[in-house]
Parts: sequence; C-alpha cells; structure tokens
Amino acid sequence: MYKTVQLTYDSGIATITLNRPEKRNAISFELIDDLLAALKEVEASDALVLIVTGAGKAFCSGMDLENLKSLLGRHPQQNLEDSRKMVRFFRSLYEFPKVTIAAVHGAAIAGGTGLALLCDFTLATPEAKFGYTEVRIGFVPAIVSTFLLRQVGEKQARDLLLTGRIFGAEEAARLGLVNEIVAPENLMGRARELASLLMENSPTSLRATKKLLTDHARAEIDTHIEAAVRENAAIRGTADFREGISSFLEKRKPVWTGK
Repeated sequence: MYKTVQLTYDSGIATITLNRPEKRNAISFELIDDLLAALKEVEASDALVLIVTGAGKAFCSGMDLENLKSLLGRHPQQNLEDSRKMVRFFRSLYEFPKVTIAAVHGAAIAGGTGLALLCDFTLATPEAKFGYTEVRIGFVPAIVSTFLLRQVGEKQARDLLLTGRIFGAEEAARLGLVNEIVAPENLMGRARELASLLMENSPTSLRATKKLLTDHARAEIDTHIEAAVRENAAIRGTADFREGISSFLEKRKPVWTGK
C-alpha cells in the first residue's frame, strides 16, 4: 500500500518506518503523502501508541534532492500550496491524538529534525545529529520555527535557526528536545518499553491529555503558521534561494547576492 513507509502493528503499538534507506529517508512529495495516509490509518486503528523511526543508517536527511530541483521551477501559487502541505505534514504529527515516540539514529536534518522533535517523546542514539540547516541553502525555517519557539524559547531558537549548525544528541537533550539518549542496539527496544509503560495508563486519559495540550497550543500556532506559510513560499522566489539550491545540488560553495 505504501511505497516510502512501512506500517506495522504489535500489541497495541503502531510503528511507522520511513523506508527510503538508499536516500537516507529523505522527504519526497510521495513520502509526505504516504506518511499522512499512514497517520490516518493509525488514528483509526486500535493502536494506542505510535513509534516513528527510519530504515537504514539515517532517521531522515531532509528534503529529497530531486524534490529540491523541482522547487526552482514552481510558480507562486504552487509554492503556497507546497508550504500548506508541509504545514499539514508537521501539524498532523504534532497534533496526533495518540502518543507518539520518535526513535532517532543517524541524521535527522532540516525537515528530519522537525519530524524527530515534534513527537511527544524523542529517543536518540549518541550518534544522532540534528540541524535546522535551511539558512545554509537560502531557505527559511519558517514552519519549524513556529514549533521550536514553543519548545526551547526564543534565545535558543535564534541560535539554532540563524546559524543552521548541526548539533548532537547530548546538546539536544540539554535543550529539552531529546528525552533520552539510548545505545543503538537498545533504541527500538527502549521505544517499545516506553510505549508499554504508557499503555498502562488509561487510553481515555491519554487521549484527553493530548487534546488538552494540543488545544492549548493551537491558538498560538494558528496565529503564526499562516505568516510562516507565506514566508516559506516567498523565499522561493529569491535569487539567494535559487543560488542556495543550485550550489547545494552542484556541491559547491554558494555565492550570495542578498537578493
């Protein structure tokens, strides 16, 4: 049914595995569609907890290169539609009514960082790497910034978003973005152990608590997200965006013009 993700069930636990290991689970338009559909299926199922992980050596390396190429030729309306789809992508996970656990190994970069850190719980191996790298390729981390500001506060968000630097699991844990650092061989076992612990609680209470938290955040997110969508779309019409994407694809240092 799904081409880019795998969905399995085991004793009340659903697991969505990003399944493009040859592409380091990069986010393609097809993967976004598959993940949105898989989330709907899990929501309608009897599963109580969802684990999200990646196949192969990386959790999710960010946007797919072929998709990046296609962004260069899109008109403004397409850019707006793409941006709104990304919002649905992230909000569907952030506001998912069942408890979510990300099990992160290897790279979780740009959109992959967003996926990893929007779950209720994030477990990571010591080697896991994160980064909001959008500014390094002439893009703007507009949508993810809406969520990051709530998680770490403005000063830390400015550091991560403006530098675009890569940071490790220990720093992510210190910032409160990662709940626990787990040895690679124990990662999925620990995720299932946490899921089992959560399932000892009342399913009704878990759902009601998640709704309470989501409802509390919704007004603020709604206020900022439309502006984020416009910024996400507008940056794609700039010379720096075209240069950033082109230089990244050509594996050369960008020459910025500030336009």
